[in-house]
Amino acid sequence: MPTAVADGISTRYEVAGSGPPLLMFSPGGFDSTLESWRTVGIYRRLALLEQLSENYTCITFDRRESGRSGGRVERLTWSHYVAQAIGLLDHLGIERAHLMGGCVGCSTAAAMAVAHPERVRSMVLFSPAGGVKYRMKQHARFAQHLAHVEAHGLAGVVALVGETEQGFAADPRVGPWNSVVRTDPAFAEAYARLDPARYALVVNGTARLMFDRDTVPGAEPEDLLRLDVPALIVPGQDESHAPSAARYLQECLPRAAYWDVPVAEQTEQTAPARVLDFLDGR
Repeated sequence: MPTAVADGISTRYEVAGSGPPLLMFSPGGFDSTLESWRTVGIYRRLALLEQLSENYTCITFDRRESGRSGGRVERLTWSHYVAQAIGLLDHLGIERAHLMGGCVGCSTAAAMAVAHPERVRSMVLFSPAGGVKYRMKQHARFAQHLAHVEAHGLAGVVALVGETEQGFAADPRVGPWNSVVRTDPAFAEAYARLDPARYALVVNGTARLMFDRDTVPGAEPEDLLRLDVPALIVPGQDESHAPSAARYLQECLPRAAYWDVPVAEQTEQTAPARVLDFLDGR
């Protein structure tokens, strides 16, 4: 599978189908890989990627610090994920693309549309992550990771990563850089030598900046209110994808269409058809 260097990060990606480009921000939180469109929750059931690639050039990729993509230990913000996406489009020679986010990928898609509206034709925000319980869950994960660092050191984190295939969502002890530790021995060696106190500042800063609200994290509401990009919003319906998160985006985005269908009624027939109908009109 090909890789590109995007914002200095080795990025594994895949291109499927033909037609106008559709850059797809994977679901899965800190474990957002290109496979997630085929393996995670509702996306596996709906077969969105398979059907969208019949009409569009679908570009999927491992988010930095996920799957086989690389990473850097730094205070992460949504702008870092946007920079990776822009770098991938530049590598592929794509000037403008439709965007589609699943779960937490909606936050990056919206942040990219705000930062680079000239690169975005439209965006589909499918089951956006957000809500008060989502924010609390994210902060708890970072706290559990730092508790493990305090008890066992960063060398202990490296050892734990070597013993499990679990990611940050399933086992917060392994931390948000677990996949890079697992796949890059040089990174793992340098990671184990980091100063724990300085590392804790990076982790705490990441949690504070990325998950700072009880709605959809990422773009600021004032920027969304000024955004002239067509959007289709499809609601989720659980603690991590609160219906209020989708309604918040509907309220903020001036050119938003809202598919008001419960998750149980979003099917392999209806969901791809609704997304295609929206994209085809743009």
